[in-house]
Amino acid sequence: DSAEASPSVVFENIERCSPNCLQMLLENISGLTVAADFTVELIPEINVAVATFIKNIDTKEFVEKCSQHKRVREFKMTARLLESTQSIRAENLPESISTDYLTVYFESTRNGGGPVSDVQLFPEENSAIITFLDHKGNS
Repeated sequence: DSAEASPSVVFENIERCSPNCLQMLLENISGLTVAADFTVELIPEINVAVATFIKNIDTKEFVEKCSQHKRVREFKMTARLLESTQSIRAENLPESISTDYLTVYFESTRNGGGPVSDVQLFPEENSAIITFLDHKGNS
């Protein structure tokens, strides 16, 4: 079961912890090194950070450690596994992009893609929602 666990952990309510503080905190809890063993992506618009582990670890156990950690609790942050999804949002697309191009691009195994079932373009936002046939094609 843990082989199928997501390599990504979502941290919510991160506003009380600076990006550098968050990275150090995750290094302290995991015993790993940012950049070499995991990456942290901040999504300030929704007050969230996502840690993605390059090194294979038991992310379920890591989430458990985080939820019991004194500093995580002091910052009132929560940690949970990033759930699998069948859709992704692509942003900052060129104005001339077509649904056919996006379909072929995201179906490329070289790009980590897989079979695409739907592409919705939002030209006014220069974005698109790409939906895969299964959640494995969106890494």
